[in-house]
Amino acid sequence: MSEALARFSINQMTVKQLSLPELAAACTDLGIPGIGLWREPVRSYGLEKTAKLMRDAGLTVTTLCRGGFLTETDPHARVRAIDDNRAAIDEAATLGTDTLVLVSGGLPAGSKDLHGARSRIADALADLAPYAASRGVRLAIEPLHPMFASDRCVVSTLAQALDLAERFPASQVGVCVDTYHVWWDDQAPAQIARAGRGGRLHAFQLADWVTPLPEGVLNGRGQLGEGSVDLRSWRALVEEAGYGGPIEVELFNEALWSRAGHEVLSETSRNYLQHAC
Repeated sequence: MSEALARFSINQMTVKQLSLPELAAACTDLGIPGIGLWREPVRSYGLEKTAKLMRDAGLTVTTLCRGGFLTETDPHARVRAIDDNRAAIDEAATLGTDTLVLVSGGLPAGSKDLHGARSRIADALADLAPYAASRGVRLAIEPLHPMFASDRCVVSTLAQALDLAERFPASQVGVCVDTYHVWWDDQAPAQIARAGRGGRLHAFQLADWVTPLPEGVLNGRGQLGEGSVDLRSWRALVEEAGYGGPIEVELFNEALWSRAGHEVLSETSRNYLQHAC
C-alpha cells in the first residue's frame, strides 16, 4: 500500500457490481486499505462471514451504511425503526467499525412538518445514542442535499445535523461530511470548524457534482475530478478542523456500475490521488 492511499477507503456502493469476495480481493490487489460497507449486501453474504472476510484480507471497515429513517409518526413504524437501528449498531460492532452513518429520513406521507420530523429524529437518538455507545459505535448524522428533503433526509445542512448531534456526547453522535451533499453551502466551512471543535467529525466522504443530473437524481454522483467540487479544498477544511480519519469515496452512478468493477476501483483510486491529495 502506498503512503498516499493510507487513508483511502472505497464505499461498497461505488462498485456494487463486485461481490464482497471480489471487492476484498480487488482492494488487496490495488493497495486500498479501507471499505465502507452497506447493510443489505452484508446481510446477503452473511454478517459473520463478512467480518471474517475483512479480517482475513487485512481490510478496515471504515463505516457501515446505513441507519436512520427515524421520522415516522406511526408508533408501530417508530418501534420498527428503533429496532432496525439497534440491529444496525450491532452489525457495525460485529464488523469492527466504530461508525454507523445515519440518513435521517424524509417527510412521512402527507406531512409538510419539517420541524416535527427533525424533533422525532432527536427523540430517536435519545434512545439509540446510549445503546450505540455501549457497543463501541458512534452515530454519524449525514446531511443530504436539499433535493432529498422530502423523501430521504430532512437534515439538509451541517448546521441542522450538528444541532441534533450536540444534544448528545460527542463520543456518541457526530456528523458525516459528504462533499456531494454540502459543497453548495457557504455556511458549511464554518460548520466543519464547529464540528471539529466539538470532536464530532466522525466520517468524511467524497463525490463530485456533475450536471445534468439523471432522472431520479439519486444515482448522479460524479467520479472524482469530473464535476464542480473542489475536492482538495474540502479535504483541507476537514483536516484543518482536526479530522485525520479515513477518506471514503461513495459514488452512486449507473455508468460506473455498468463497467468492470476492478477497472472502476482502479480509476477511482487514481482520481483520488490526482484530485483529493
